This record gives sequence, structure tokens and C-alpha cells, in this order.
Amino acid sequence: MRTSIACGRLSRSMGSSIFLMGPLMARCGEVTVSKPGGCVIGQRPIDFHLRGLRALGARIEESHGLIRCQAKRLVGTHIVLDFPSVGATENLLMAAVLADGTTVIENAAREPEVEDLANFLNAAGASIRGAGSARIEVRGRSELAETSYQVIPDRIVAGTVMAMVAAAGGEVRLVGARADHLGVVLQKLRDAGVRAEVDHDIITVIGEETPTAIDIRTAPYPGFPTDLQAPFMAFLTIAKGTSIVQESVFEARFKHVDELVRMGANVSVDLRTAIVRGVPRLSGARVAAADLRGGAALVVAGLAAHGFTEVEGLQHIDRGYEDMAALLRTLGARVSRVSRGE
Repeated sequence: MRTSIACGRLSRSMGSSIFLMGPLMARCGEVTVSKPGGCVIGQRPIDFHLRGLRALGARIEESHGLIRCQAKRLVGTHIVLDFPSVGATENLLMAAVLADGTTVIENAAREPEVEDLANFLNAAGASIRGAGSARIEVRGRSELAETSYQVIPDRIVAGTVMAMVAAAGGEVRLVGARADHLGVVLQKLRDAGVRAEVDHDIITVIGEETPTAIDIRTAPYPGFPTDLQAPFMAFLTIAKGTSIVQESVFEARFKHVDELVRMGANVSVDLRTAIVRGVPRLSGARVAAADLRGGAALVVAGLAAHGFTEVEGLQHIDRGYEDMAALLRTLGARVSRVSRGE
């Protein structure tokens, strides 16, 4: 048995560190990880992960901020998730591919990223059926092989760029985007009066007029993604009319609202519902990102605002977007990244 430890600073600061548990358990038989950190957007319990690993035969101990998992061998089983958690589904997939026997995951997440992970694992020799549906069957293998694989485009980055066009106007062509992964997002854009045209793997987004208010309710895929709730709310702050935004996935994902209000937005929150009354214009201000997608929303708002906007807390944005400032400059935005002291 090989021991694997992943409990450093990065593990503590990133919620995705929990994804190390499944594959390292399957490969090494033992793993110790820090309890994950990351964006404070509400409860993201790891119970689904731990319960599933225990069902596969892992012994788990939690103490002093660490989670230790051990198993001589994982054994296939039947797992029913209380919620179609993307993280838990992916973690259990990575553990089950090297377990003895067959594992069935019910109420699995259906997001494209889950299906893509399964396709990658299958390319490496795994036997997974049903990924992309609510029931996934995994037949364990003794080992996997090396493989070469191209991952799918990031639909959340694509959706964020679409929100930027809706906020600031202009025309952007997204080459290589997967429209079949963005169905409800494209429909909401069109409902808001933004042109979104699909030609094979190219999506052209055109913002010609002030957007129109729409209602949004986040939901697991194929519903509207919670990760795009904040960027879309940002452009709805200047839409004509009143929009209702309901957050059904995370209960604390409105931390960007106060910063939008600082920029002149008219947004009020009642528990998991935000009422967004469009205003004629936003004003640039110094604002701070509290989480990844909220930070992206502030950038979207800054593109629409009059005057200069300074967004602090870029470490959050960096976790989900590769050099956003460079991306925006290629699109014609006047944006620069500075460090304190420059």
C-alpha cells in the first residue's frame, strides 16, 4: 500500500482539493487531505463524497482539519446521492474505476464535465456507461493505461464572455464553443434581446441594444448554471425592467450584490431571491471580489459602467479564468492588471 498526502496550503485553500480523494484512494489505498477551502458561497458539504467512499469500502477518520481515508481494496457497490453533486459524482467515478466489481451511482450529476471525465477515463481503459444521465454504471478495472485526450471547452468561461457582450455591447465570435452545452444560457440571452447565432462550433454573440429584463432560476444541468448567475445578474442591472434571479443551488451566492449596489445597481435580496431593477447606467467604483464568479460579475459590471472600475481580490478570479485581463484586451476592452505598489 502506498500512502498519498495532499494537505498543503493549496489543498486547504481550494474546494477542488477534495477531488484528490477518489483517485488517490483507488491508486494508493490511503490518502490524507486537508478539509477543503475555497469560495464562501454557502454550504458545500463533503458528506456525499465521504458517504460514497465509505460505501466503496474506505475507512475514514476526520481530525484536526484533516481527512484520512484507507482501504486495502475498494469494492463496487450501489450509491444513491441525495443531490446530483458534480463533485461527488466525479470523485466517486474516479474511485470506482479501480474498484473490484461494479458500482452504480444513482441521481448522478448530468453536467457535460461529468460525461467528459467519463469519456477520458474510458479512453484510459475504464468501463463506464451512462455518464450524462442520472444513472452511471462503472465496472472496475485492475489498472488504467496512458492516453491522450482533449477536454471539452469551458462553458462557464464562454457564458461569462456572453454576459460581457450583453453588458458592454459589441460582437464576439466564440470559436470552438459547444452550443449543445449552453442551451438554456443561449435562450436566456435571446430572451434578453441579445443576438446569439450558432454555426457549427462557432457562437456569435451581438449586443446591439440595451438588454431586456429576464427571470433566472439556477438548477443542476440542464438547468441554468449557478456559476453564471452572478455574471448574468451583472448585465441585468442595466436591463430595461425588473429581473428576478433565484439561486437554488447555493444559499450564499449573492455576495456580489453589495458591490454591484456600490456601482449604482438597484438590487435587493430576500433569502435566495434577488430582485434586480434595471438602472440607466452604472458608475465605476473600487469593488472587491469575495468569490470566483462574483468577481467575474464585477468585471462584467465594470465593462458596462461609466468611468474607471477597480476590482480587488483577483486571486478568486484567477481560479476560474486564465488571464482575464489579456482576454478582455483582445476583445477591445481598456483594462490592465496592476499590483499594489505599482
